[in-house]
Amino acid sequence: MKLSSSHSFTKAFMPVALIATFLCITPARADDAEAKLANILNADHRTEAYKARDQYRHPLETLGFFGIKDDMTVVELIPGGGWYAEILAPFLKDNGVLYEAGNDPDSKREFSRNSAARFKQKMDSHAAYSKVRLTVLEPPKTDIAPAGSADMVLTFRNIHNWMRGGYADDVFAAMYKALKPGGILGVVEHRGNPDVQQDPEARSGYVNQAYAIQLAEKAGFRFVASAEVNANPKDTKDHPKGVWTLPPSFAMKDEGREKYMAIGESDRFTLKFVKPAE
Repeated sequence: MKLSSSHSFTKAFMPVALIATFLCITPARADDAEAKLANILNADHRTEAYKARDQYRHPLETLGFFGIKDDMTVVELIPGGGWYAEILAPFLKDNGVLYEAGNDPDSKREFSRNSAARFKQKMDSHAAYSKVRLTVLEPPKTDIAPAGSADMVLTFRNIHNWMRGGYADDVFAAMYKALKPGGILGVVEHRGNPDVQQDPEARSGYVNQAYAIQLAEKAGFRFVASAEVNANPKDTKDHPKGVWTLPPSFAMKDEGREKYMAIGESDRFTLKFVKPAE
């Protein structure tokens, strides 16, 4: 079932409604969350360039499909520049808890230290982020949240990096450890061509959907459902510099820019898993 960006938060949740009653998300609760998220998407604290990418990232539909509620304890992994943090932090601020598990400020890698410093500066810059709890995900440091504390863990376009670093299994184990029994893992990733054998290092940035499911199931997760809210059939997945050929990276710079702009951001799978009740 494909869910387009015109579908509501409630409709985005429909694919799992029959099999996820254990989540106890009533239509009224979903409507409340939808309204709150919609207001946040238009709020002044959001970066204008980030708002422009809503057309590709579909945050309302994506978070709706995962079944997020504002009283949850949520962990986001590797927040980067804070695209989703700008949405999650104010959504969870009053009733829930948000852990942002990012780069290590004490890392030996200058990139990691700089990334951690920039993100902390962002979190210190606005009252919307005042209750965010910063943790570290940079193996061997994988204590993303207290064990068994999280209702939901979210990762957006990160699996390819973990594969290239050789520690994907470690990260999936960390996510499993952080979640409560019955907790939800939500995954978005650049979707590879299923007819092309998976590169174990994912050097193109693309990950086959079946491969990602195997990684999660190996860690103990149970697959619940997939959604097509972040699909892009225009993406041929055979670009000269992998997924980074496409916007927003434009790795080819001006070469073919109009062509890649017309394609838009990558085709992505959106997967929902559960940590089985013990």
